[in-house]
Amino acid sequence: MTHHLAQLNIARMRFPLDDLGMKGFVDQLEPVNALADAASGFVWRLQTEDGDATSIRAFDDDMLLINMSLWESIEALREFVYRSNHLGVLRDRASWFDRMDEPHMVLWWEPAGRVPTIHEAKDRLQHLRSSGPSQCAFTFKETFPAA
Repeated sequence: MTHHLAQLNIARMRFPLDDLGMKGFVDQLEPVNALADAASGFVWRLQTEDGDATSIRAFDDDMLLINMSLWESIEALREFVYRSNHLGVLRDRASWFDRMDEPHMVLWWEPAGRVPTIHEAKDRLQHLRSSGPSQCAFTFKETFPAA
């Protein structure tokens, strides 16, 4: 395998992370992260020593959470996102997160063994927002093969 699929998604919390309004999300963090770690095709995910990325603030907006990971293929990530217990979190996201009017998730290919930086991931998201899907930055709806 010469490339891994990188993904970044962001979400704007409706309440501070320690607010009771986020409890349902927070309670699912550890089991869903464990599910990802054990998923077929999983390679890596952004996390601190706490085991998740909720304390990482990559944007000026303190209410934005970031999730970033690497997968062996588009199919592996799609399987985890839409065909595992992760789907419950996805279905309930409106309880915890505001709807975003612009793209909040981006996919791209990285050479196998390389982990992208948060800055690079943010650049990919901006590229998708400004130029639409391309080999550089794409979505599940319009994918591109690894170069």
